[in-house]
Amino acid sequence: MNVKTAIYPGTFDPVTNGHLDILVRASEIFDEIIIAVAVDSQKSTLFSLNERVAFLEEATKDLKGISVKGFEGLTIEFARQCGATAIIRGLRVTGDFEYELQLALMNKKLAPDIETIFLMTKSDYSFISSSAIRWAASLKGEISEFVPSHVKKALLERYPLD
Repeated sequence: MNVKTAIYPGTFDPVTNGHLDILVRASEIFDEIIIAVAVDSQKSTLFSLNERVAFLEEATKDLKGISVKGFEGLTIEFARQCGATAIIRGLRVTGDFEYELQLALMNKKLAPDIETIFLMTKSDYSFISSSAIRWAASLKGEISEFVPSHVKKALLERYPLD
């Protein structure tokens, strides 16, 4: 049997319901998905790598064929290490596509045997981003419908009510 393995990379700072929607839909296509939580030298994250991995492990504990691993370095190299044949990327708005296309083309040049699979987000989640969630939480906005409850709790601990 040929097992189809994909990685779903990102910083997931924090994981949102939009991320989880893409993941659930991708799990219908692939036998195994490794959520690749990135240490990103270009970004300053609110949550540590261990916290972000733990959030995703909790959020996906009932999903079959899903594992979570932290990584540092090139996504395409991590995909190779995992034996992945595909990289899953979610698209929300037009601006995402230009950025993601550039990454996909670079990855294809570096690893012609690994495909990038784009999944469009549901319209309910098209405006959700991790940075918008952090911003709303910092201003005491209601974020319950955008993140898992354990993530909301962690955000409220980071941004306590006055």
